[in-house]
Amino acid sequence: MKVLVVNKFFFLKGGAETVFFQERDMLIERGFSVIDFSMIHNDNLASDYSASFVDNVDYHANASLFGALKTAVRFVHNTEACEKLSELIATEQPDIVHFHNIYHQLTPSIIKIAKQAGCKTVLTAHDTKIACPSYTMYRDGHTCEACLQGSVFNALKYRCQQGSWFKSGLLVAEALYQSLVKNYQCLDVIVSPSQFLANIIRRKLPNSRIEVIVNGIDENVNQQDVADHRYFLYLGRLSQEKGVATMVAAYEQSNQSIPLKIAGTGPLADALSGRKNKVEWLGFKTGEALHLLIKQASAVIVPSECYENCSMSVLEAMAYGKPIIGANIGGIPEQVRDGKEGRLFEAGNVHALACVMDEFAIRPELTKYYGEQARQRLETHYSLSSHHRQLVDLYQRLLGEQS
Repeated sequence: MKVLVVNKFFFLKGGAETVFFQERDMLIERGFSVIDFSMIHNDNLASDYSASFVDNVDYHANASLFGALKTAVRFVHNTEACEKLSELIATEQPDIVHFHNIYHQLTPSIIKIAKQAGCKTVLTAHDTKIACPSYTMYRDGHTCEACLQGSVFNALKYRCQQGSWFKSGLLVAEALYQSLVKNYQCLDVIVSPSQFLANIIRRKLPNSRIEVIVNGIDENVNQQDVADHRYFLYLGRLSQEKGVATMVAAYEQSNQSIPLKIAGTGPLADALSGRKNKVEWLGFKTGEALHLLIKQASAVIVPSECYENCSMSVLEAMAYGKPIIGANIGGIPEQVRDGKEGRLFEAGNVHALACVMDEFAIRPELTKYYGEQARQRLETHYSLSSHHRQLVDLYQRLLGEQS
């Protein structure tokens, strides 16, 4: 079987890329013929197909008026990406084209190219982009379904993209174009990592085939040094939608009997780290340093106030048998059941989170009790091997179906 995998970044940039490379590596290990398609970037990993990658499209770079207009057109429909993908498909003749994070730089226009070439087409939805022009379904400090329930012109009305009329208008133009040309309708399957996101996409694309394949993480991680060193841990971006300010306020309201360690960077870092409390600000951590922090935590906190999909932070905690204190929002309650793998609290509720923190602080046995169940849930529902089996099964079923 030949599979052409598509993602706009060919390096580890975020959660979407983590899943992309996990799946790509798995396919190669299992003997599949894998073809890459992406965008040129200095940080790219090596690929035998890099000559077919498209030029880098940087929407944040300063440009002349003509350059800005040219970039705006490519934002909606990237002709170069369509032409190069068409040439690559003609040369390699893949059976399946699996798209991941393609928005803005590569554009969904390439989906129709693959479909017209006779390939089976799959898209993994890593976020709510299909339903929300600005990706997040979050604005002005709260979740937002305005474009899902009504017109995409709401993105312009509320200036959802960095408060800019022009950038928000460009998002609206992109959404209107996709609605007109129906690129998403050329997909054979949309893969959703959570039932929550699947339900959102169904409201936008009611006739599309959507299958849930949850994210996975390697269940065979090294368990050496796993212990309870009595601290809470947050790992991730320090921004409003991630609920970091709520978490810090909740910790200040709690008894603060065990430390709170925060690993990450973001726009709220300076404002929050200047407050007088016992929070330990560790900055950005990765690799073994991050793994050790997780291994020795009492609980990992996921306080998001936006619609999380299938949180990798939750899975990283589960891998080391750590309980999760999670906001009851988006896909988090699918991963964490209250009173089993940890505790849930109302998103944005400072007092509720403070109470859960105090409960963990005064009852250290909860770390072991919830942690054991968290590890078990990973093995039965969120293992990387299970994710891979389900993906290969999907591919085989697609190829067995008549066009």
